[in-house]
Order: sequence, then C-alpha cells, then structure tokens
Amino acid sequence: MSSSDVIGVVVIARHGDRQGFYQDPLTYSASQTAITPLGNVQEFQLGQLLRSMYLESNSSELVQGVSTGLFNPLQVLVRADSGDEGGVIFDSAVSVVQGLWPATTSYNTTLANGTTIVAPLGGYQYIPIESVEPDEDVSLEGYADCNTFNDATAAFYNSTLFKQVAAESQNFLQSLSPFLGGRPVTLQNMFNIFDFMNVQSIHNETFANSLPTGYLAQARTLASFHEYGVFTSPQVDGIGNIAGRAMLPSIINGMDRIVNASDPLTFVFEAISYKPFLSLFNMTGVAETYPQLANLVDYASSAVFELRNSTTPGDPLVRMVFRNGTSAGAAFNTYNMFGQPGDVPLSLFKSKLQFAAVNSTAEWCVVCSNNADRGCGTCNSPVLAAAAASAEAGHHHALSPAAAGVVGAAVTVAAFLIALGSLMALGLLSVGRKARKGRHGARTASDEKLQHDLDGRSSTKS
Repeated sequence: MSSSDVIGVVVIARHGDRQGFYQDPLTYSASQTAITPLGNVQEFQLGQLLRSMYLESNSSELVQGVSTGLFNPLQVLVRADSGDEGGVIFDSAVSVVQGLWPATTSYNTTLANGTTIVAPLGGYQYIPIESVEPDEDVSLEGYADCNTFNDATAAFYNSTLFKQVAAESQNFLQSLSPFLGGRPVTLQNMFNIFDFMNVQSIHNETFANSLPTGYLAQARTLASFHEYGVFTSPQVDGIGNIAGRAMLPSIINGMDRIVNASDPLTFVFEAISYKPFLSLFNMTGVAETYPQLANLVDYASSAVFELRNSTTPGDPLVRMVFRNGTSAGAAFNTYNMFGQPGDVPLSLFKSKLQFAAVNSTAEWCVVCSNNADRGCGTCNSPVLAAAAASAEAGHHHALSPAAAGVVGAAVTVAAFLIALGSLMALGLLSVGRKARKGRHGARTASDEKLQHDLDGRSSTKS
C-alpha cells in the first residue's frame, strides 16, 4: 500500500481535439463544433494517466482513502462546461471518466436465482457528470456576455502594445493569406487564424504538406500573445481574469470539502476550455515565474491542485502540477505558485485568491455590468444587487477594467518579444446543452459576414 501524503485533488482539464471552430474576437461568442475520435482518445488517455497517479494502490501519489476499485460517487465530483465549443467539453469529460474508472467485470450484481449479471460493455461504469449550463451557472464561462470584459478586450486591441505587435507581424500575417481561405488576416483575428491552421494541420494532409515550416509555431506565438492579453489583468481581481475569478469558488469549495473530515469527497474534476487556464496561471503567479505558461494550452492539457498533509492541522499544503497536452514525453511537472519556493498552505492559497472570486450570479451581474443576460434580469433585485455591489467594492480595483485589460498584456510582453526575436533570427518573420444567443448553433451567414468584416469594425464599446 502507498504511503502517499495526498489527501485529495482538484483537477482542471481542457477538452480534446475537435473540428473547426470560430469565435468573435470582440465578444467571444462562438460557433458550433464537435469532438473528434482523436479528441476522445486524448481525453481517455488523460483519464488513464490520472488514474495511474491518484487511484492506483501502488502509486506514490495515491489519494488517501480513495476507492481503487469500483467508482464511489460519494468521493468524486465531475463537472463539465456545457456551453463553450458546443458539446466538445462535456464529451471530453465522458472520455476522461472512462479512463479514470474503466469497465470491469467487478461491476456486477447477483440475482436471487444465483445468476451474476455484469454491466454492459464488459462492466462499463456510468459516471455522473454535472452539466454546467452557462445560462444557469456562470462559474465555467465567466467571460461570456460580460460587458466590462468586452470593454477591456476592445481597449487591449486599441493599446499601443497591441498596435506595435500588429505592425511588427504584418508581413507574416499577409503571407498567411493564401492558406486561410479568405479569412481576415489581422492580429485581432489571430485566435481564429491559428485555430484554423492548427485544425487543418492535424486533419488535412494537403494543407499540412503545403504550410511552410515554422508558420504554425509562429501563429501559435501570436495567438498566445492575443489570448493572454485578453484573458488576464495585472491585478488578481481585474476584469481580464474573469474566467478564473468565476471558477475560483468551485475550486476553493472543492478544496474545503476535501479538507473537511466529515465529507467523503476526495477527487474533483472540472472540464473546461483553454480560457480559465490563462487567467488562473496569471492569478497564481505561475505565468510570471514560468513564462512558458503564458501561452495557449494544448488539447487535453491538465492542471492538478494536490492537497497534501502538513504539520498544521486543518491547513494542508497545495501543490500545482501541470501537463501541457498529450505529446510523447509530456509529463506532469510541479510549478510553484505566488513566487513561493515550494508547496503553499491552503490558507495562503485562499488569502491570495479568495477576495477576487465571483461567488454568485448576482455578483457576476454587477461585475460585468449586465442586467439582462444569464439570469441577471431576475436576480437584480435591490437586495441582491446591493449585496453584490458591496462585495465588488471590497475588491478595491486600482485600475479601471479597460485599463487593466491593457496593462495585463504587458506582463508577458518580454517573453513574447523574446519568442518573436527568435523567430526573426530563424528567418521565419519579417518585421515592417441549452442554446444561448448564437453560441451553439451552426455558423450562419451573419457569422461569415462578421468574420470577413472584422477589419472594418470599430473596437470601441458603448
């Protein structure tokens, strides 16, 4: 039996490989897409790896007291974003839990007549997954329909830094035009450019063979600059971090439940998009200490917050480990948080982050200046609004939300410019399941028009 000091884990994971995808660079409203068989395999393998780390009796990281045999619903909580990228994230969670709790003939029952019945598919274990509907729960998509976040995004696009990078990358962007099928070739549209190239490079042999060497890597660098600038702020409670701020309550609640000796919960899994990773890595300081984390995470990437025994009763240590994608040799590595030299007490983790958490829909409505969407029309009673406003006032923003979005991008500008310089040195760059407003439906003619008209749109928000 293992002598592990891990008392529980909170896991967050990005979905697996999917089909093409488009999201509005100004509002991040998104088109429909679907997971691929490759994506299912990536997530299944992630589940197998997590099982080998935390659920196998011979593992040095075995979670204390966890069932190593059949799935125990009292010990596990699985949540999945059911909005962003259609059903891809939820479907990814289904594949993950198959790897975590595989089919076994031990999942059986013996009838009164002595017959033993094994569950279908060789003992398939049916794992409950909480479908987090974004119109009912803002926790996994804090950025969607968030007006102040949209304002900060527009301010970032209008910033001197963004315009500088756009000018420096103009020649490269124009060289991409023959490969993009008429898509707008602008830095503002950079995520969609990279995503198209990435999907085609994986699934289209002709495209993959025709794309010049280094183009995909350079597009990823620019897309990472773009997305990190959008989904971070310099202050922990800045609006650019809204994807992480909205998710914090579920992470901290999971930790508190694990620590509670009267609660059997030991394993929390949350399936998400790439966006909360950027915010959380910024908020915990790991992106500053490890600049390689200030980038888009790959498909099936996963971060684990391990709660470990400490010498202080009721205050376990928290360790963050992260694995970027599923490429050969990819492993979970430890990343120290908040500039500390090692694991941090849970009390410190909470003191650094809890004040920034968006704890309710009512508070989210105030933070995001929204009085109509995602339940804000019904939750904005005077009492709730006053309570939420009071909570938000306690965050003491040092900058306006829009300014925070601009400054946040500068946190990793040095790392970005180093990457840009490396590409220049290599000759690769020349300088000089509820539907919600348009998020899940098939891509419409208006979506296409929006994508091709981005160059002419103003980035000023009302």
